Amino acid sequence: MRLLLISNSTNAGEQYLEYPKNEIRSFLGDVKSVLFIPYAAVTFSYDEYEAKVANRLAEVGVAVKSIHHFDNAVEAVEKAEAIVVGGGNTFRLLQCVQNNGLVDAIRSKVQCGTPYIGWSAGSNMACPTIRTTNDMPVVEPESFNALNLIPFQINPHYLDAHPDGHAGETREQRIEEFIALNQDMTVLGLREGCMIRLEGSEYQLIGPKPIRVFKYGQAPIEITDINALKL
Repeated sequence: MRLLLISNSTNAGEQYLEYPKNEIRSFLGDVKSVLFIPYAAVTFSYDEYEAKVANRLAEVGVAVKSIHHFDNAVEAVEKAEAIVVGGGNTFRLLQCVQNNGLVDAIRSKVQCGTPYIGWSAGSNMACPTIRTTNDMPVVEPESFNALNLIPFQINPHYLDAHPDGHAGETREQRIEEFIALNQDMTVLGLREGCMIRLEGSEYQLIGPKPIRVFKYGQAPIEITDINALKL
Protein backbone atom coordinates (compact mmCIF):
# COMPACT_ATOMS: atom_id res chain seq x y z
CA MET A 1 0.00 0.00 0.00
CA ARG A 2 0.91 3.64 -0.49
CA LEU A 3 -0.39 6.10 2.09
CA LEU A 4 0.33 9.74 2.94
CA LEU A 5 -1.33 10.62 6.25
CA ILE A 6 -1.07 14.30 7.15
CA SER A 7 -1.76 15.77 10.58
CA ASN A 8 -3.19 19.13 9.51
CA SER A 9 -4.00 20.99 6.32
CA THR A 10 -2.71 24.39 7.39
CA ASN A 11 0.16 25.63 9.51
CA ALA A 12 -0.32 28.86 11.41
CA GLY A 13 0.36 31.86 9.19
CA GLU A 14 0.32 29.82 5.97
CA GLN A 15 -2.20 29.32 3.20
CA TYR A 16 -4.34 26.21 2.96
CA LEU A 17 -2.34 23.05 2.03
CA GLU A 18 0.77 25.17 1.52
CA TYR A 19 3.20 23.11 3.57
CA PRO A 20 2.18 19.61 2.34
CA LYS A 21 1.57 20.38 -1.34
CA ASN A 22 5.05 19.45 -2.54
CA GLU A 23 5.03 16.23 -0.50
CA ILE A 24 1.68 15.41 -2.09
CA ARG A 25 3.17 15.97 -5.54
CA SER A 26 6.20 13.83 -4.73
CA PHE A 27 4.05 11.06 -3.28
CA LEU A 28 1.74 10.93 -6.30
CA GLY A 29 4.58 10.44 -8.76
CA ASP A 30 3.15 10.12 -12.26
CA VAL A 31 -0.46 10.50 -11.09
CA LYS A 32 -1.95 13.75 -12.43
CA SER A 33 -5.58 13.41 -11.35
CA VAL A 34 -7.12 12.47 -8.00
CA LEU A 35 -10.58 11.59 -6.69
CA PHE A 36 -11.43 13.88 -3.77
CA ILE A 37 -13.75 12.83 -0.95
CA PRO A 38 -15.18 15.98 0.70
CA TYR A 39 -17.62 14.34 3.11
CA ALA A 40 -15.98 15.81 6.24
CA ALA A 41 -17.27 19.27 5.24
CA VAL A 42 -20.13 20.43 7.45
CA THR A 43 -20.42 24.23 7.36
CA PHE A 44 -19.48 24.69 3.70
CA SER A 45 -20.44 22.94 0.46
CA TYR A 46 -18.72 20.10 -1.32
CA ASP A 47 -18.26 22.41 -4.33
CA GLU A 48 -16.47 24.95 -2.16
CA TYR A 49 -14.27 22.27 -0.65
CA GLU A 50 -13.39 20.83 -4.04
CA ALA A 51 -12.47 24.28 -5.37
CA LYS A 52 -10.29 25.01 -2.34
CA VAL A 53 -8.29 21.81 -2.74
CA ALA A 54 -8.20 22.01 -6.54
CA ASN A 55 -6.83 25.56 -6.52
CA ARG A 56 -3.94 24.59 -4.26
CA LEU A 57 -3.02 21.30 -5.96
CA ALA A 58 -3.18 22.92 -9.39
CA GLU A 59 0.01 24.69 -8.32
CA VAL A 60 1.81 21.33 -8.39
CA GLY A 61 0.11 19.97 -11.50
CA VAL A 62 -2.56 17.81 -9.86
CA ALA A 63 -6.19 17.89 -11.06
CA VAL A 64 -8.96 17.30 -8.51
CA LYS A 65 -12.50 15.98 -9.05
CA SER A 66 -14.85 15.41 -6.15
CA ILE A 67 -16.78 12.19 -5.72
CA HIS A 68 -20.07 14.08 -5.29
CA HIS A 69 -20.15 14.74 -9.06
CA PHE A 70 -20.41 11.02 -9.85
CA ASP A 71 -23.70 9.14 -10.09
CA ASN A 72 -21.99 5.93 -8.96
CA ALA A 73 -19.62 6.61 -6.05
CA VAL A 74 -18.32 3.04 -5.85
CA GLU A 75 -17.43 3.06 -9.56
CA ALA A 76 -15.68 6.40 -9.10
CA VAL A 77 -13.49 4.85 -6.41
CA GLU A 78 -12.80 1.78 -8.52
CA LYS A 79 -11.60 3.94 -11.43
CA ALA A 80 -9.61 6.47 -9.39
CA GLU A 81 -5.88 6.98 -10.01
CA ALA A 82 -5.53 8.18 -6.42
CA ILE A 83 -7.87 8.91 -3.52
CA VAL A 84 -7.67 12.08 -1.42
CA VAL A 85 -9.75 12.45 1.75
CA GLY A 86 -9.99 15.92 3.25
CA GLY A 87 -10.30 17.02 6.86
CA GLY A 88 -13.28 18.34 8.74
CA ASN A 89 -15.59 16.38 11.01
CA THR A 90 -14.52 12.74 11.21
CA PHE A 91 -17.91 11.45 12.34
CA ARG A 92 -19.67 13.05 9.37
CA LEU A 93 -16.97 11.78 7.02
CA LEU A 94 -17.34 8.18 8.20
CA GLN A 95 -21.13 8.38 8.14
CA CYS A 96 -21.13 9.49 4.49
CA VAL A 97 -18.51 6.91 3.47
CA GLN A 98 -20.63 4.21 5.09
CA ASN A 99 -23.91 5.48 3.63
CA ASN A 100 -22.43 5.45 0.13
CA GLY A 101 -21.11 1.91 0.52
CA LEU A 102 -17.50 3.00 0.16
CA VAL A 103 -15.69 1.40 3.10
CA ASP A 104 -14.91 -1.87 1.34
CA ALA A 105 -14.46 -0.15 -2.04
CA ILE A 106 -11.82 2.27 -0.75
CA ARG A 107 -10.06 -0.37 1.34
CA SER A 108 -9.83 -2.80 -1.57
CA LYS A 109 -8.68 -0.12 -3.97
CA VAL A 110 -5.94 1.13 -1.66
CA GLN A 111 -4.81 -2.38 -0.72
CA CYS A 112 -4.27 -3.00 -4.44
CA GLY A 113 -1.80 -0.11 -4.61
CA THR A 114 -3.85 3.01 -5.38
CA PRO A 115 -2.30 5.98 -3.53
CA TYR A 116 -4.30 7.28 -0.57
CA ILE A 117 -3.83 10.76 0.87
CA GLY A 118 -5.65 12.06 3.92
CA TRP A 119 -5.30 14.97 6.27
CA SER A 120 -6.81 15.33 9.75
CA ALA A 121 -10.14 13.44 9.48
CA GLY A 122 -8.80 11.80 6.33
CA SER A 123 -5.90 10.42 8.35
CA ASN A 124 -8.27 9.16 11.05
CA MET A 125 -10.15 7.28 8.30
CA ALA A 126 -7.08 5.17 7.51
CA CYS A 127 -7.00 3.83 11.09
CA PRO A 128 -8.84 0.78 12.44
CA THR A 129 -11.41 3.12 14.03
CA ILE A 130 -12.06 6.85 14.29
CA ARG A 131 -12.07 6.76 18.09
CA THR A 132 -8.89 8.83 18.44
CA THR A 133 -10.20 11.82 16.50
CA ASN A 134 -10.46 15.18 18.25
CA ASP A 135 -13.87 15.94 16.74
CA MET A 136 -17.30 16.27 18.32
CA PRO A 137 -19.71 13.45 17.34
CA VAL A 138 -22.17 15.72 15.51
CA VAL A 139 -23.72 12.69 13.79
CA GLU A 140 -23.84 8.97 14.61
CA PRO A 141 -22.29 6.66 12.00
CA GLU A 142 -23.23 2.99 11.74
CA SER A 143 -20.11 2.16 13.72
CA PHE A 144 -16.76 3.74 14.53
CA ASN A 145 -14.89 1.21 12.38
CA ALA A 146 -12.88 2.95 9.67
CA LEU A 147 -10.79 1.74 6.71
CA ASN A 148 -8.31 -0.28 8.81
CA LEU A 149 -5.42 0.35 6.42
CA ILE A 150 -2.85 0.66 9.21
CA PRO A 151 -2.47 -1.34 12.45
CA PHE A 152 -2.45 1.67 14.79
CA GLN A 153 -4.48 4.72 15.70
CA ILE A 154 -3.48 8.29 14.85
CA ASN A 155 -4.32 11.36 16.89
CA PRO A 156 -3.88 14.24 14.42
CA HIS A 157 -3.08 17.77 15.63
CA TYR A 158 -1.45 16.26 18.70
CA LEU A 159 -0.73 18.95 21.30
CA ASP A 160 1.53 18.81 24.34
CA ALA A 161 0.24 22.04 25.81
CA HIS A 162 -1.94 22.42 28.89
CA PRO A 163 -3.33 25.95 28.46
CA ASP A 164 -3.22 28.37 31.38
CA GLY A 165 -6.50 28.43 33.25
CA HIS A 166 -7.68 25.12 31.76
CA ALA A 167 -8.42 22.56 34.46
CA GLY A 168 -9.59 19.79 32.12
CA GLU A 169 -7.74 16.82 30.70
CA THR A 170 -4.76 17.21 28.39
CA ARG A 171 -4.61 15.44 25.04
CA GLU A 172 -2.22 12.92 26.60
CA GLN A 173 -4.71 12.12 29.35
CA ARG A 174 -7.48 11.58 26.80
CA ILE A 175 -5.32 9.15 24.85
CA GLU A 176 -4.37 7.34 28.05
CA GLU A 177 -8.10 6.84 28.68
CA PHE A 178 -8.39 5.28 25.23
CA ILE A 179 -5.53 2.83 25.72
CA ALA A 180 -6.78 1.91 29.19
CA LEU A 181 -9.94 0.59 27.54
CA ASN A 182 -8.29 -0.59 24.30
CA GLN A 183 -5.16 -2.22 25.63
CA ASP A 184 -4.15 -3.89 22.38
CA MET A 185 -4.03 -0.63 20.41
CA THR A 186 -1.09 1.72 19.80
CA VAL A 187 -1.80 5.42 19.36
CA LEU A 188 0.58 7.78 17.56
CA GLY A 189 0.28 11.45 18.42
CA LEU A 190 0.99 13.20 15.09
CA ARG A 191 1.95 16.81 15.66
CA GLU A 192 1.17 19.81 13.46
CA GLY A 193 3.27 20.10 10.31
CA CYS A 194 4.01 16.36 10.23
CA MET A 195 2.90 13.40 8.13
CA ILE A 196 3.37 9.66 7.86
CA ARG A 197 4.25 8.11 4.51
CA LEU A 198 3.87 4.38 3.93
CA GLU A 199 5.44 2.65 0.94
CA GLY A 200 4.77 -1.08 1.05
CA SER A 201 5.86 -2.01 4.56
CA GLU A 202 8.17 0.94 5.20
CA TYR A 203 7.00 3.96 7.19
CA GLN A 204 8.56 7.41 7.05
CA LEU A 205 7.89 10.33 9.37
CA ILE A 206 8.04 13.62 7.47
CA GLY A 207 8.16 16.90 9.37
CA PRO A 208 10.03 18.80 12.08
CA LYS A 209 8.67 17.05 15.18
CA PRO A 210 8.79 13.49 16.56
CA ILE A 211 5.74 11.30 17.07
CA ARG A 212 4.52 10.58 20.59
CA VAL A 213 3.73 6.88 21.06
CA PHE A 214 1.15 5.58 23.52
CA LYS A 215 0.94 1.91 24.52
CA TYR A 216 -0.90 0.40 27.45
CA GLY A 217 1.27 -0.17 30.51
CA GLN A 218 4.19 1.86 29.13
CA ALA A 219 5.25 5.46 29.53
CA PRO A 220 4.78 7.50 26.33
CA ILE A 221 7.90 7.77 24.17
CA GLU A 222 9.09 10.10 21.41
CA ILE A 223 10.28 8.57 18.13
CA THR A 224 11.24 9.55 14.61
CA ASP A 225 11.58 6.01 13.23
CA ILE A 226 8.13 4.43 13.06
CA ASN A 227 9.55 1.18 11.66
CA ALA A 228 11.34 0.59 14.96
CA LEU A 229 7.95 0.00 16.60
CA LYS A 230 7.48 -3.17 14.49
CA LEU A 231 3.77 -2.50 14.15
